[in-house]
Amino acid sequence: MSAGPTRWTVLLALAAFVGPFVTPALAQDAGPSHNGSWAEPPPSGRDLYLSSCSNCHGPDGTGLPSSQTGLDLELPDFTESSFASREPTADWAGVATHGGPIRGFDRMMPAFGDALTREEIDLILEYVQTLYEDKSWPRGEFNLPLALGTEKAFPEDETVFKTTVGTEDAGSVMNKLIYEKRFGSQTQIELVVPFGWQESSDDSGPSGDWAGGLGDVAIGLKRVLFHDLGMGSIVSFTFETILPTGDEDEHFGKGYTVFEPFVTYGQLLPLDAFLQVQTGVELPTNTEEGENEGLFRMAVGRTFNPGGEWGRGFSPMVEFLGGWELEGGPVTWDIMP
Repeated sequence: MSAGPTRWTVLLALAAFVGPFVTPALAQDAGPSHNGSWAEPPPSGRDLYLSSCSNCHGPDGTGLPSSQTGLDLELPDFTESSFASREPTADWAGVATHGGPIRGFDRMMPAFGDALTREEIDLILEYVQTLYEDKSWPRGEFNLPLALGTEKAFPEDETVFKTTVGTEDAGSVMNKLIYEKRFGSQTQIELVVPFGWQESSDDSGPSGDWAGGLGDVAIGLKRVLFHDLGMGSIVSFTFETILPTGDEDEHFGKGYTVFEPFVTYGQLLPLDAFLQVQTGVELPTNTEEGENEGLFRMAVGRTFNPGGEWGRGFSPMVEFLGGWELEGGPVTWDIMP
């Protein structure tokens, strides 16, 4: 009578059968590779910054001096909130990908589009945004396109020149020189100087005679009340004083001072769309000649980049302009594309 298989014989046979299936799976989960090293995690934004950017911009983001970089150029300080917060991330990505000239920076800023992927550039930019501490500065993404009638909520430093040509009844060519100066993270002053030329008219119609002059100059103070990039929202309050500097007889001014407090709201929308809303009141100092009025302005638009992500964009908008007398009366609406 032959003896049955021993316990060890059964275990060896089972191992020989199962081993070819189990070994590859265990090899995938094993920590050390065949040469004894551990698989390395992908580099972080900080790692990519230190390896690709720190040779010029410094390990801490303050920018190395010319004596170390060999460049006759003062490098920006990424720890300075007033600088690092002003431009939207897409513009920084364009500079990193295609070099400084694509957004008006120095040509010494090289292009990294062939050395880094877009994902790696985005990781670097996320890290750079952590280098400045004062987050009270609204991000450049809130600097929405300028509408014709609706104010922006974003405070900035710029000079704007607007021209409006009137073609109905008496002709006119009116201009506005707008100077805006930012103070600190959330405050801005604004000076608006209107001037132009317009055709004289009477009860019988335009006379054909043109006159030029200065309009009513406005001085405004803007203050950001709230901003949150995660929500895509920014809100500010502006108090504007319109002074009677224009010639009332030539219809370049009202002849009295007007106070205009208003709130502006900006909202980032999907697909590069945006919404801007302004609402407030106009309070004249001479209520016999002027009425207390409410105002509502809204601009809806979207930015398109026909030349690709880094090309020049244009932002078509539609504006809805409403006004009414506070003492009562119908609301008058205008639509302006």
